Amino acid sequence: MDAKKFSTKQMVEMALLTAIIILLAFTPLGYIKTLGLEITLIVVPVTVGAVTLGPAVGAVLGGVFGITSFIQCFGMSPLGVELLAINPIFTCIVCIVPRLLMGWLTGLVYQGLKKVRAAKNVAVVLANLTGPVLNTVLFMGTLVLLFYRTEYIQGIVEARGVSNALAFVVVFVGINGVVEALACFVAGSAISKALQAALKLN
Repeated sequence: MDAKKFSTKQMVEMALLTAIIILLAFTPLGYIKTLGLEITLIVVPVTVGAVTLGPAVGAVLGGVFGITSFIQCFGMSPLGVELLAINPIFTCIVCIVPRLLMGWLTGLVYQGLKKVRAAKNVAVVLANLTGPVLNTVLFMGTLVLLFYRTEYIQGIVEARGVSNALAFVVVFVGINGVVEALACFVAGSAISKALQAALKLN
Protein backbone atom coordinates (compact mmCIF):
# COMPACT_ATOMS: atom_id res chain seq x y z
CA MET A 1 0.00 0.00 0.00
CA ASP A 2 1.48 3.33 -1.04
CA ALA A 3 0.58 6.00 1.52
CA LYS A 4 1.01 8.72 -1.12
CA LYS A 5 -2.08 7.41 -2.91
CA PHE A 6 -4.27 8.02 0.13
CA SER A 7 -5.59 11.29 1.47
CA THR A 8 -5.46 12.22 5.13
CA LYS A 9 -9.18 11.38 5.43
CA GLN A 10 -8.59 7.94 3.95
CA MET A 11 -5.66 7.19 6.24
CA VAL A 12 -7.74 8.30 9.21
CA GLU A 13 -10.56 6.01 8.06
CA MET A 14 -8.21 3.04 7.87
CA ALA A 15 -6.85 3.73 11.36
CA LEU A 16 -10.38 4.17 12.70
CA LEU A 17 -11.58 0.90 11.14
CA THR A 18 -8.57 -0.91 12.61
CA ALA A 19 -9.41 0.47 16.05
CA ILE A 20 -13.06 -0.56 15.62
CA ILE A 21 -12.04 -4.14 14.73
CA ILE A 22 -9.92 -4.38 17.87
CA LEU A 23 -12.68 -2.86 20.01
CA LEU A 24 -15.32 -5.22 18.63
CA ALA A 25 -13.05 -8.25 18.98
CA PHE A 26 -12.31 -7.79 22.67
CA THR A 27 -15.55 -6.34 24.02
CA PRO A 28 -19.19 -7.51 24.01
CA LEU A 29 -19.86 -4.76 21.41
CA GLY A 30 -18.73 -7.13 18.68
CA TYR A 31 -21.44 -9.66 19.38
CA ILE A 32 -25.23 -9.58 19.34
CA LYS A 33 -26.88 -12.27 21.44
CA THR A 34 -30.55 -12.88 20.72
CA LEU A 35 -32.83 -15.91 20.68
CA GLY A 36 -29.90 -18.16 21.52
CA LEU A 37 -27.81 -16.82 18.63
CA GLU A 38 -24.40 -15.13 18.79
CA ILE A 39 -23.83 -12.84 15.84
CA THR A 40 -20.47 -11.14 15.28
CA LEU A 41 -20.26 -7.76 13.58
CA ILE A 42 -16.47 -7.75 13.20
CA VAL A 43 -16.81 -8.44 9.48
CA VAL A 44 -18.46 -5.03 8.99
CA PRO A 45 -15.39 -2.75 9.34
CA VAL A 46 -13.40 -5.09 7.08
CA THR A 47 -15.94 -4.97 4.26
CA VAL A 48 -16.42 -1.23 4.70
CA GLY A 49 -12.68 -0.67 4.32
CA ALA A 50 -12.48 -3.00 1.32
CA VAL A 51 -15.29 -1.14 -0.43
CA THR A 52 -14.24 2.42 0.37
CA LEU A 53 -10.45 2.06 0.24
CA GLY A 54 -9.81 -0.95 -1.99
CA PRO A 55 -8.58 -4.57 -1.88
CA ALA A 56 -5.19 -3.82 -0.29
CA VAL A 57 -6.75 -2.08 2.69
CA GLY A 58 -9.40 -4.80 2.84
CA ALA A 59 -6.61 -7.39 3.12
CA VAL A 60 -4.87 -5.41 5.89
CA LEU A 61 -8.10 -5.03 7.86
CA GLY A 62 -8.93 -8.69 7.28
CA GLY A 63 -5.48 -9.55 8.61
CA VAL A 64 -6.14 -7.49 11.74
CA PHE A 65 -9.45 -9.32 12.18
CA GLY A 66 -7.64 -12.64 11.79
CA ILE A 67 -4.95 -11.75 14.32
CA THR A 68 -7.57 -10.78 16.92
CA SER A 69 -9.33 -14.06 16.20
CA PHE A 70 -6.09 -15.98 16.79
CA ILE A 71 -5.47 -14.10 20.05
CA GLN A 72 -8.90 -15.21 21.25
CA CYS A 73 -7.73 -18.82 20.94
CA PHE A 74 -5.68 -18.23 24.10
CA GLY A 75 -8.56 -18.69 26.51
CA MET A 76 -11.33 -16.51 25.03
CA SER A 77 -12.81 -18.82 22.40
CA PRO A 78 -13.77 -22.41 23.35
CA LEU A 79 -13.40 -23.59 19.74
CA GLY A 80 -10.12 -21.73 19.36
CA VAL A 81 -8.71 -23.22 22.57
CA GLU A 82 -9.44 -26.74 21.32
CA LEU A 83 -7.94 -26.09 17.88
CA LEU A 84 -4.84 -24.47 19.39
CA ALA A 85 -4.23 -27.54 21.53
CA ILE A 86 -4.42 -29.76 18.44
CA ASN A 87 -2.17 -27.77 16.10
CA PRO A 88 -1.10 -24.13 16.76
CA ILE A 89 0.19 -23.55 13.21
CA PHE A 90 -3.00 -24.79 11.56
CA THR A 91 -5.02 -22.74 14.05
CA CYS A 92 -3.10 -19.61 13.08
CA ILE A 93 -3.79 -20.34 9.40
CA VAL A 94 -7.52 -20.95 10.03
CA CYS A 95 -7.87 -17.70 11.96
CA ILE A 96 -5.85 -15.35 9.76
CA VAL A 97 -5.73 -16.52 6.13
CA PRO A 98 -9.50 -16.73 5.47
CA ARG A 99 -10.10 -13.25 6.97
CA LEU A 100 -7.22 -11.71 5.00
CA LEU A 101 -8.52 -13.26 1.77
CA MET A 102 -12.07 -12.16 2.62
CA GLY A 103 -11.05 -8.51 2.87
CA TRP A 104 -8.98 -8.64 -0.31
CA LEU A 105 -11.57 -10.49 -2.38
CA THR A 106 -14.40 -8.24 -1.20
CA GLY A 107 -12.46 -5.23 -2.48
CA LEU A 108 -11.84 -6.97 -5.81
CA VAL A 109 -15.51 -7.90 -6.12
CA TYR A 110 -16.54 -4.29 -5.54
CA GLN A 111 -14.07 -2.97 -8.11
CA GLY A 112 -15.24 -5.58 -10.62
CA LEU A 113 -18.92 -4.79 -10.07
CA LYS A 114 -18.31 -1.07 -10.57
CA LYS A 115 -17.11 -1.84 -14.10
CA VAL A 116 -20.30 -3.69 -14.98
CA ARG A 117 -22.97 -1.22 -16.02
CA ALA A 118 -25.86 -3.41 -14.87
CA ALA A 119 -24.32 -3.86 -11.40
CA LYS A 120 -22.72 -0.44 -10.89
CA ASN A 121 -25.60 1.02 -8.88
CA VAL A 122 -25.76 -1.94 -6.51
CA ALA A 123 -22.02 -2.64 -6.29
CA VAL A 124 -21.79 -1.45 -2.67
CA VAL A 125 -24.70 -3.62 -1.58
CA LEU A 126 -23.47 -6.74 -3.38
CA ALA A 127 -19.92 -6.32 -2.10
CA ASN A 128 -21.15 -5.99 1.48
CA LEU A 129 -23.10 -9.21 1.05
CA THR A 130 -20.04 -10.89 -0.43
CA GLY A 131 -17.90 -10.05 2.62
CA PRO A 132 -19.76 -12.03 5.30
CA VAL A 133 -20.49 -14.88 2.90
CA LEU A 134 -16.81 -15.16 1.99
CA ASN A 135 -15.86 -14.99 5.66
CA THR A 136 -18.04 -17.99 6.48
CA VAL A 137 -17.14 -20.01 3.38
CA LEU A 138 -13.39 -19.43 3.62
CA PHE A 139 -13.23 -19.99 7.37
CA MET A 140 -15.28 -23.17 7.31
CA GLY A 141 -13.48 -24.42 4.20
CA THR A 142 -10.09 -23.97 5.85
CA LEU A 143 -11.34 -25.49 9.10
CA VAL A 144 -12.57 -28.59 7.27
CA LEU A 145 -9.40 -28.84 5.20
CA LEU A 146 -7.07 -28.72 8.19
CA PHE A 147 -9.08 -30.14 11.10
CA TYR A 148 -11.95 -32.27 9.81
CA ARG A 149 -10.17 -35.58 10.45
CA THR A 150 -9.18 -34.65 14.01
CA GLU A 151 -10.79 -36.39 16.96
CA TYR A 152 -12.30 -33.12 18.20
CA ILE A 153 -14.13 -32.26 14.96
CA GLN A 154 -15.16 -35.87 14.45
CA GLY A 155 -16.69 -35.76 17.92
CA ILE A 156 -18.81 -32.79 16.82
CA VAL A 157 -19.71 -34.62 13.60
CA GLU A 158 -20.92 -37.65 15.53
CA ALA A 159 -22.78 -35.54 18.10
CA ARG A 160 -24.61 -33.65 15.35
CA GLY A 161 -25.37 -36.86 13.45
CA VAL A 162 -23.93 -35.71 10.12
CA SER A 163 -22.30 -37.96 7.55
CA ASN A 164 -19.90 -35.75 5.56
CA ALA A 165 -17.94 -32.51 5.58
CA LEU A 166 -20.58 -30.50 3.70
CA ALA A 167 -23.30 -31.55 6.13
CA PHE A 168 -20.97 -30.64 9.01
CA VAL A 169 -20.51 -27.13 7.61
CA VAL A 170 -24.25 -26.61 7.12
CA VAL A 171 -25.09 -27.81 10.62
CA PHE A 172 -22.18 -25.99 12.26
CA VAL A 173 -23.00 -22.66 10.59
CA GLY A 174 -26.77 -23.08 10.69
CA ILE A 175 -29.19 -20.18 11.01
CA ASN A 176 -26.58 -18.24 12.98
CA GLY A 177 -24.45 -17.83 9.85
CA VAL A 178 -27.42 -16.64 7.79
CA VAL A 179 -28.50 -14.05 10.36
CA GLU A 180 -24.89 -12.91 10.81
CA ALA A 181 -24.45 -12.44 7.05
CA LEU A 182 -27.66 -10.40 6.81
CA ALA A 183 -26.75 -8.23 9.81
CA CYS A 184 -23.29 -7.48 8.43
CA PHE A 185 -24.74 -6.93 4.96
CA VAL A 186 -27.24 -4.31 6.14
CA ALA A 187 -24.83 -2.49 8.48
CA GLY A 188 -21.91 -2.64 6.05
CA SER A 189 -23.92 -1.33 3.10
CA ALA A 190 -25.22 1.66 5.05
CA ILE A 191 -21.81 2.58 6.49
CA SER A 192 -19.99 2.10 3.16
CA LYS A 193 -22.38 4.42 1.32
CA ALA A 194 -22.06 7.06 4.05
CA LEU A 195 -18.27 6.93 4.05
CA GLN A 196 -18.06 7.00 0.26
CA ALA A 197 -20.13 10.15 0.27
CA ALA A 198 -17.92 11.68 2.95
CA LEU A 199 -14.69 10.77 1.15
CA LYS A 200 -16.11 11.65 -2.26
CA LEU A 201 -14.79 8.43 -3.79
CA ASN A 202 -17.64 7.96 -6.27
